[in-house]
Amino acid sequence: MPVTLYDIAIPAYVNGLRALSAQLGKALDWGEQNGVGELQFIAARLAPDMFPLAAQVRFSCAQAIQGAVRLGATDAPELGEDATDFAGLQAQIATTLAWLDAIDPAALAGDDDRAIDFDLPNGMAFDMTATAYARDWAQPQFYFHLVAAYGILRHMGVPLGKADYVNYMMQYLRPGTAPAI
Repeated sequence: MPVTLYDIAIPAYVNGLRALSAQLGKALDWGEQNGVGELQFIAARLAPDMFPLAAQVRFSCAQAIQGAVRLGATDAPELGEDATDFAGLQAQIATTLAWLDAIDPAALAGDDDRAIDFDLPNGMAFDMTATAYARDWAQPQFYFHLVAAYGILRHMGVPLGKADYVNYMMQYLRPGTAPAI
């Protein structure tokens, strides 16, 4: 059975957003124990010209939604503005995950060479195939914001590691190969 655009995009979005949700849960717990409040996390950023955590979480969700819609999904949810607390961040992720879980794989099936075009707010316009869009735009945009959110949490001191970023990989772990703690 050939790999479809659904197979490439949707499970990756689901895995990444579930990992982000777990990272936020860990951050909230760590923050409570270490005197770092939700508002400090929400407003934290890696550099002055980068968006804060709240925007990075919303952008991660929005990139998953936008990518799926451009590939053929419908009835996308509205995320609203940046969340102002962790409950709001988790709600945006939960809304996105529920919508992704409801996508019929057939909605993204079809001509992988079909044209996809889009414009950016700065006036740049792109013309590409659906396959090129999924590979060269949708996935990199999603992971950029996912990594930025992870980086902000690390920057704030949350003890996250690669296992937190790719926690979904544990389903593939060969029994007996995990390091002893």
